[in-house]
Amino acid sequence: MAPAEGGRIEASERRVDAMDPWAAAALIATLELTRPEPGPGDPLPPLWHWMHFREAAPRAALGADGHPLPGRLFPRPAQPRRMWAGGRLTLHAPLPLGAPAEKLTTVAGIAGKAGRSGALTFVTLRHEITGAAGLAAVEEQDIVYREDPPPGSPAPAPPPARGDETARRVWSLDATALFRYSALTFNGHRIHYDADYARGVEGYPGLVVHGPLLATLLLELTGELMGPPRSFAFRATAPVFAGERFAACAREEGEGLALWIRGEDGRLAMAAEARR
Repeated sequence: MAPAEGGRIEASERRVDAMDPWAAAALIATLELTRPEPGPGDPLPPLWHWMHFREAAPRAALGADGHPLPGRLFPRPAQPRRMWAGGRLTLHAPLPLGAPAEKLTTVAGIAGKAGRSGALTFVTLRHEITGAAGLAAVEEQDIVYREDPPPGSPAPAPPPARGDETARRVWSLDATALFRYSALTFNGHRIHYDADYARGVEGYPGLVVHGPLLATLLLELTGELMGPPRSFAFRATAPVFAGERFAACAREEGEGLALWIRGEDGRLAMAAEARR
């Protein structure tokens, strides 16, 4: 698969969105947040742009997992299973709701690596989001493609989460919340709403909470503690499941916050950092 590690494919895609405030209001209702309902001109919270600039792929363009097949921006990897591994966000200016905005997506890199479960392909997408005042945010999104594990094979043990947080918010998201977030982001990945598929095909014990949704909850905690950050980075390490009680945790470190998601059994599900 080309290019080799460190290379770059010259491919790009532009999308324009009206930034309808209704989507933000719908997420507030879905998560039962205490935020006031936003209106035109209010700033979009960090990472909430994931509800905008959505790809309306037809059914024929979807894989067996319900997610759009790659091939438009980068060659289709040999490995069938797609996972969102993490990402980085840099904020430059507020993005006002109710005003048109544009997202430019480019392929920043493709790399093949060997993992414990076999060959992996890592794809990094770069998104530049521009609003009325100019560049608002730059996001890099890391996607990993891997082989389907043999039936019955045990999942690798995740690392334990730290327990020295100074702030914590406990969450439990049911199937309805996951379905509504899938609808708001137009995410057709079946692990989030099709329990039979999640258990029988991908080997999970139940529906999987979206990685981007976990990152959004960490940013909600960040906003409570220090306001909108200048930068935010996160890495997923283990899934969280519908109905599980998990904690979004934070502790002051350096120029910002260390953040993490701790599962019900103490495992580390996501690690993140926010900087002022």
